Amino acid sequence: MFFVNARAIIERQLNDDTEIVIQTRNKPNEPLKLELPGGRIEPYEPLTQALRREVMEETGLELTEIEGEQTRVDTSDISPEFAVECLKPFAAYQTVHGPIDSVGYYFRCKAEGELVRKGDETSDIRWIGVKELSVMMVRDPLQFSNVDRAGIKFYLKQIDNG
Repeated sequence: MFFVNARAIIERQLNDDTEIVIQTRNKPNEPLKLELPGGRIEPYEPLTQALRREVMEETGLELTEIEGEQTRVDTSDISPEFAVECLKPFAAYQTVHGPIDSVGYYFRCKAEGELVRKGDETSDIRWIGVKELSVMMVRDPLQFSNVDRAGIKFYLKQIDNG
């Protein structure tokens, strides 16, 4: 099996701290893991459309800004029979070892709305300070989903160097 995913790093400023949304993934017969919102894109579904859908299903939030969306171009005006979109994500990943082969794209986002208590296979959806997230990654990186460990490490590295 091969999957393509769109994942959101939803940020907000609260006082002098940046916070992002994390949640617990509740998949049948799998251990509970912390993760970022997002998931599989459907066949021929544009990445940002999939991202908006997944975030709404899992968190109840509506994405108002997706970094990189302003770079989006597509070729539907050239040939309606075959269209391709191209845009600049925050980061891309590919599994290089493990039981499921996937590629995915992380997007830094802003959102509006209220977090739901439970979403589509998600619970404990909450805002977390980036400083606390960094400590959690150092203390116990295995509490995060396999895919999002890399995405979170990449994000933390980028904001530290920013």
